[in-house]
Amino acid sequence: MSAPGLPQRPGPSGRVRLVVSDIDGTLVTPDKRLTHPVLEAARALRAAGITLCLVSSRAPRGMEMFLGPLGIDTPYAGLNGGLVARPDGTILSRLSLAPATTREAVGALHQDEVSAWLFIGRDWLITDPHGPYVARERETVRTEPVVVPDFTGHYHDVGKIMGASADYPRLAEAEARLATLLAGHASVHRSSDYYLDITHPQANKGYAAMELARLMEVDISEVACIGDMNNDVPMLDEAGVAIAMGNAPDAVKTHAHFVTGPNTQSGWAQAMHDYVLPRA
Repeated sequence: MSAPGLPQRPGPSGRVRLVVSDIDGTLVTPDKRLTHPVLEAARALRAAGITLCLVSSRAPRGMEMFLGPLGIDTPYAGLNGGLVARPDGTILSRLSLAPATTREAVGALHQDEVSAWLFIGRDWLITDPHGPYVARERETVRTEPVVVPDFTGHYHDVGKIMGASADYPRLAEAEARLATLLAGHASVHRSSDYYLDITHPQANKGYAAMELARLMEVDISEVACIGDMNNDVPMLDEAGVAIAMGNAPDAVKTHAHFVTGPNTQSGWAQAMHDYVLPRA
């Protein structure tokens, strides 16, 4: 179905050559599975000559498991665009936070009683192996964290800081406070109710979509972007065809041309058949 969209925004493009898709809350089910309808829709995109690229707040290592099943041999963007890599792991571009910004953000998260994680290259650094969502993240991305006593000496080359908290309202307040505190120095967006992503100011999914389009030699007007959370808004705003998941918050849906079904009902596959493939 159509979404209200933003005032004065152009309508959806009539042609799509590239799909840039979020993963969690979008491409996969809540238990992180690819459904048969999603796999079939990905095959239909290939048959129609439409390229599929993935973008995620995940580190690259946590994205690689989906490339084979989806038949993806294109570059992908991890850390909300902070790191773009080829399927063989070759890094094509990297945007890192300034050390002073990393130190300030970690301090602010601790002040808000939110657990902080650091992502440096392919490594995931934590200080508390029993902290909120560590076990869940380890299982989800199939990656073991590097446990350090504290982050002293690890403030350089950080691609993403993640704040994790089971207190959703607290994390929403932290998002608003840090967005103001780090304005101009970092991009601050929640990727879920319990995760807050802090990346280089240019490292957002809008940048990622533009970079992937450039690498694929496709104009951004011929790119369809699909996502479900606040951190997907920058790419929805750039897309020629912007699609929000049915499970997305209402505020995210206002940035889309179309709203598809939720990820519990293979809404991604529905979106490909309803809004993308007819524009091949």
